[in-house]
Amino acid sequence: MNRRLPSFAAPWQVACFVLLAVLAGCAPGKDQFAPACPQASMLPQAGDIARYRADSSGRDLTDLALRGRVVRVDGKCEPGPNAHTVDATVKVLMQLNRGPAMAGRIADVSYFVAVARGQEILDKHVYTNRVEFPPNLDQIWLESDPVFMRLPVTPEMSGAAYTVWVGFQLTPQEMAAIQR
Repeated sequence: MNRRLPSFAAPWQVACFVLLAVLAGCAPGKDQFAPACPQASMLPQAGDIARYRADSSGRDLTDLALRGRVVRVDGKCEPGPNAHTVDATVKVLMQLNRGPAMAGRIADVSYFVAVARGQEILDKHVYTNRVEFPPNLDQIWLESDPVFMRLPVTPEMSGAAYTVWVGFQLTPQEMAAIQR
């Protein structure tokens, strides 16, 4: 009599089956896609800052107190708590240089995050960070805290309809200095 012993799967086959079952639970459900995200960009006219000594009418290197530039804008988004919202987060990386005319080693640097749809600014917030240059160091990198936004969406208007603009909050004098 030819008896066959019951066959059992090899341990590696069982492990593969369990892994596939777990990974299947990570996949999005039917008809679920990542949301269309707003574009996060630096506003070109506000990507640089040059702050000069207040008691000087000159604009050469010896009058420069602070110079900075927006290096990178990072954004991400995910579906909001309901089908009518998208949650977006943006962070800004800035490079700041202490100029020879800076009194002390501490400066306040303001930047903005604005949400626009087309040419219309829907919302804008200004954030200020106090930065301190360590002794013997005249350049620092500043990464902003994440800025959270909840944007309304409809079937006709996705998150891609928005643009998130970031840049330095410039005074009229700082704007004029950059345009020279």
